Amino acid sequence: MTGQLAFVESPVQLLNVLEWAHTRTPAGDPADAAAPLTVVVLSPTDPMSRGQLRRMAQLARDEGLTVRWQEARGGRGALVRTLRELAGPLRAAERVIIGDPFSRYVQLLLSLFSPRRLTVVDDGTATMEFAAQLGRGERLVRWHRKGSLGPRELVLAPVTSLARRRLAPARGRTVEIFTSLPVEAPDGLTVTENAFAWTRTRFGPPLLTRGADLVGTSLVETGVVDADHYSRVVGELAGTHGATRYFAHRRESAEKLHRIAVETGLQVVRPDLPLELIARRGPIGRTVVSFPSTVVHTLPLALAGTGVKVAVCEIAPEWLRKSASPRAQGFLSVVTGTAAHEVDRLTARAVSPADRLEFG
Repeated sequence: MTGQLAFVESPVQLLNVLEWAHTRTPAGDPADAAAPLTVVVLSPTDPMSRGQLRRMAQLARDEGLTVRWQEARGGRGALVRTLRELAGPLRAAERVIIGDPFSRYVQLLLSLFSPRRLTVVDDGTATMEFAAQLGRGERLVRWHRKGSLGPRELVLAPVTSLARRRLAPARGRTVEIFTSLPVEAPDGLTVTENAFAWTRTRFGPPLLTRGADLVGTSLVETGVVDADHYSRVVGELAGTHGATRYFAHRRESAEKLHRIAVETGLQVVRPDLPLELIARRGPIGRTVVSFPSTVVHTLPLALAGTGVKVAVCEIAPEWLRKSASPRAQGFLSVVTGTAAHEVDRLTARAVSPADRLEFG
């Protein structure tokens, strides 16, 4: 039986590959259950992601998966060396699993080798945008990107165009999205629900603390949200909910986190695993408050039956930076509006320190 090959570039992608593998039982899909799965980590450069990925890689090995660490961005020659080393396994793979269809690295791989069976697992809310763009026949562009194509995008445009075609179902190729998010699947594409069964089986149930926990976001770092508005609202949320901890996103800057700690008194925690695992392992607050992000969809699944309440604070238009993509507000509203029914919505009308948050 030809093997299966997964390419991951983030800890969450590797978590969702583990979740996907957990669903492939002999009763559900005998072919997938019998085929060996090798996970190739296309290692990023930032230390936080690398650290979490190494811990996730060990969890994957503990589950019996083969994990190959690839220094895909390790200086001059890394790209060519990686493509050469992966060419054989890619050609032979019966199924290829990817976590980020917007990744230039993944798009280059797909432009060179066309898989017969392709699975896309979640890497954040971008899965929603990917499905929508694929259905509309649009070029693949991350929702927070603004403006026309730059010089780099123009050079890579043919690669992106070919990869987009190979990410779509066609004769001789099936495409599956394995997701915990609400997506509108294009014709011919299969959507399989990720209910975080592996996470619930492997960890918890967690010990609950009396207070609340806040979940950070990288919306400031991606140029979407103004830093001053963000820090102010974090303080207001902490005061309203009695929060004591702030779980940082792995891409949040040290400067921003230092400011949050000083101005709000919150204990800033840099998780060593994806938040779904941290929360399930515990301890975790009885209320978890997040800005629009994947966790408003995933945490209710991972924490099902524990009694933890999840709340999402919407992003007010006034918080957006002038440089933000015109699509940013609409996309963030969709993320909030499509959250699970049991997730509380917090509306924020304030733009000055004297204003307050409204909860509904």
